[in-house]
Amino acid sequence: MYRPGNGGAWKGRVDSAEDYDAFRWHQWIEPVDLETTEAPAGGATAPRGVGPARAAAAIIGFASDEGVRRNLGRPGARRGPAAIRAACANLPCSFEPAFRLYDAGDVECEGGALEEAQALLGEKVAAIRGRGWFPLVLGGGHETAYGHWLGHRAGGSSPAVVNFDAHLDLRPYPDGGGSGSMFRQIADALAAEGKPFRYLCLGVQKRSNTVALFRDAERLGARWILARDLAERGAASAFPEIDAFAAASGSLMATVCLDAVSSAWAPGVSAPQPLGLEPETLLRLLKRVLASGKAAGLDICELSPAAEGPDPTASLAATILFAAVNAVAALAGLER
Repeated sequence: MYRPGNGGAWKGRVDSAEDYDAFRWHQWIEPVDLETTEAPAGGATAPRGVGPARAAAAIIGFASDEGVRRNLGRPGARRGPAAIRAACANLPCSFEPAFRLYDAGDVECEGGALEEAQALLGEKVAAIRGRGWFPLVLGGGHETAYGHWLGHRAGGSSPAVVNFDAHLDLRPYPDGGGSGSMFRQIADALAAEGKPFRYLCLGVQKRSNTVALFRDAERLGARWILARDLAERGAASAFPEIDAFAAASGSLMATVCLDAVSSAWAPGVSAPQPLGLEPETLLRLLKRVLASGKAAGLDICELSPAAEGPDPTASLAATILFAAVNAVAALAGLER
């Protein structure tokens, strides 16, 4: 169920084959096989003999519709990783040449074997972290987030979760997990280990969550900010909450469900939201999370790309990924 990175997945415009200042992601990203590629000794070295690298990020896809299917949503998310890569190909390299960018391939969920696929994703995220690279996980349904979290737990940490989402995703899962139960699963796993559950959800819609879900969120000690409050007060109004949450956490796992954004910009999701966040609001909030220096990984989920024609939702996902990569590079002093 694991397919290594493939350079053939990255194609795009070439303005120059020699001038790094004119490079785009498809010219710089390196495919890797996490099952054979060893962690670089003594720290990574930059590709093409540019010099020692001081930071790196690795993309790993999770091609899965199973969680969405179990959650009775609109299928198509298994095509999300490929669509996001295609939308990212022509992004400019807005980081110094010492910054490395890898494509670690995809974990694919086949035959409804979601739990096995999530466990495998966890192994690959742990492998990325073990190499000192920042994991960037592309879903797939939002069940991707549970596999992402398993990777951090395998690495010995239990990061607090910052979720950008219209949904709390704390549903019970008597018949197995899905794209609406991940954070309940995390809470239960932590409770079994006697560890606290720390969860902040930004962009929540009252129309998309039952009273019981809000009750359970309160019982579990979760915190949330409604989309309507962010719309009325602006992104900066949430900065004190984000800062306090980050300060009280050892590390953070950021997870973006694209249905947090208004369907005007994100129609290609399982559950479109007509009154979701504006993209700039989400970007400001995410950048605040990443700027804390506590983030250990990011996933972007729920893209169900259009079969034909331009896809604004894939473009939005690429914009989020672009901002995240630049934020990681900035923390290493390598953003341009």
